[in-house]
Amino acid sequence: MISPTARAIWLMLLGLPLMVAIALLRPELWIVAAGWIALVGGLMLLDAMIGPALRAFRVEVDPPAILYSGGDDPLPAVFSFTRGAVPRRIEVQLETNDFLEDIPARGLRGWEGRARPHEFALTPLRRGTARLVRIWSRWRGPFGLVQKRHIHDLGIDIPITPNIRWVKDEAIRLYSRDAEFGIKTQIERGDGHEFDALREFMAGMDRRAIDWKHSARHRHLLGKEYRTERNHNIVFAFDTGRLMSEPLGGVPKIDRAINAGLLLTYVSLRNGDRTMYFGFDARPGLSSGFLTGSRSFPKAQSLAAGLDYSTEEANFTLALSTLASQLERRSLIIIFSDFVDTISAELMLENVRRLTERHLVLFATFEDEALSSIADARPDTPEDVTKAVIAGSLLSDREVVFRRLQRMGVQIIETKPEQFGGTLISRYLQIKKRDML
Repeated sequence: MISPTARAIWLMLLGLPLMVAIALLRPELWIVAAGWIALVGGLMLLDAMIGPALRAFRVEVDPPAILYSGGDDPLPAVFSFTRGAVPRRIEVQLETNDFLEDIPARGLRGWEGRARPHEFALTPLRRGTARLVRIWSRWRGPFGLVQKRHIHDLGIDIPITPNIRWVKDEAIRLYSRDAEFGIKTQIERGDGHEFDALREFMAGMDRRAIDWKHSARHRHLLGKEYRTERNHNIVFAFDTGRLMSEPLGGVPKIDRAINAGLLLTYVSLRNGDRTMYFGFDARPGLSSGFLTGSRSFPKAQSLAAGLDYSTEEANFTLALSTLASQLERRSLIIIFSDFVDTISAELMLENVRRLTERHLVLFATFEDEALSSIADARPDTPEDVTKAVIAGSLLSDREVVFRRLQRMGVQIIETKPEQFGGTLISRYLQIKKRDML
């Protein structure tokens, strides 16, 4: 699109007093006024013709695969002209959706040949899916009388996940630390209960692995080797309702839960298990298929970015019954949720009990430090006593719910947000070692 600049408009307006004077005093000299208009118009046409052409302009971008909330990521772009002149200055602006911070227009100078590289700073405002809509570019001709505007449509969607750049390093550290102790030095063998082969018993092997029947038949000791089971189903059920969308230490609980879930996802995929994501609030939302292999971790990040915040109450009856109908084999179901009292947890308890009949359930929640601090604070006023009593009552209700879950056979994690990921990894490895699946 080509349009006149403010300079061209002011130049045209400079001839207005002359035109008025000619019209009032010497009408026969109207050709002078027409000549002024033709002169300015000709200059504008010449400026448009000799300036950088729109058809020669190219925009290339290299978008990141994933964005992380709370951080900045660059969007490399290259602006170039395939032929003709290049402008002294080009103004560019990136249009995005509401998930990214507004990016002001930037004026760029200095060309490397016919190209001008530039990096836009992408700053996510919340978790979700960021959309790069289009890039607006404009420049002026040599005379500064016309400006040309170019619109490059992008239409690129980028998932925004919690800031988990440390996930892989942390997962490997926790996994390696745990693997150093109690693991037999046998590749893919030793910790499972699936028979693999017989071998001659040697010093250092577990005596419980001796097969006495075959040893008697062959007249020397033989031991059994077992294959480590893999391909267990790990289901991450995220409650995205009102309680989990509330902030905890400045960060929504659901974001902290997703952070820990992705940490365990990386470990479980690396360990050969299959993972599935399930989200729900008043109704079931995200329901992915099972992912396998470490290469599926970017897909897991994309799925986690699709778990949006909600202001509705979680419907455990509909959500957990829907989840149970989708599982064909015994699975480890990790429910990331929260509750306030025994009344709000009643429906959750009933539906969790149905899941435990076939699956192993792990209920993961955060320790309510605010309630604990109020209950343990020294009461100086009657109002402080009232707050302490109410907080103590709510903590007692939580203990009642946890005891009922334990009697059902549900594994429970309640810890501080800073320790949530590590505790979740440790419990997962403990479940694997005890062959509870």
